[in-house]
Amino acid sequence: MSHSTQVLIVDESDESRDILRTLLARGGADTLEATRPDQAAELIDRQRPDLILFDADCDHSSCGGPTESLKAAANRNHTPIVFLGTVGNRQKKATSTQIISKPYHYGPLIRKIEELLAAG
Repeated sequence: MSHSTQVLIVDESDESRDILRTLLARGGADTLEATRPDQAAELIDRQRPDLILFDADCDHSSCGGPTESLKAAANRNHTPIVFLGTVGNRQKKATSTQIISKPYHYGPLIRKIEELLAAG
C-alpha cells in the first residue's frame, strides 16, 4: 500500500473502524469512513477509493437496498469490495468481491487487501 492508496471503511462500530484505520495507516493507506451503506455509496462516487471494506452487518434494511446502492457505486467506479461477515447470495454476486467471514484475523485481512490492491 502507498499513501496514494485510499480505502473506504464501512462499519457502524467506532472501535472496528478505529482498528482498521490504524492497520491500514501502518501500511501507508489513507482511509475514508462511513457508518452506513448509503453514506458509503455517496463517498464512492465522490472520492473513488481504491478498495472498500464493508461490514455486511451494517445494512439493517429488510430489502438490502442500501447494500445494492453501495455495490452499484462500486461497480460504476470499478472498485473491489471486501465483505466482512456473513453474506447472502446477492452479495456474493457483486463484481470484484471477496468475502472474509467473522471473526476474522487482521493479518490475513491485510494480506487480502494488499493482494487486491496489487491486482488493481
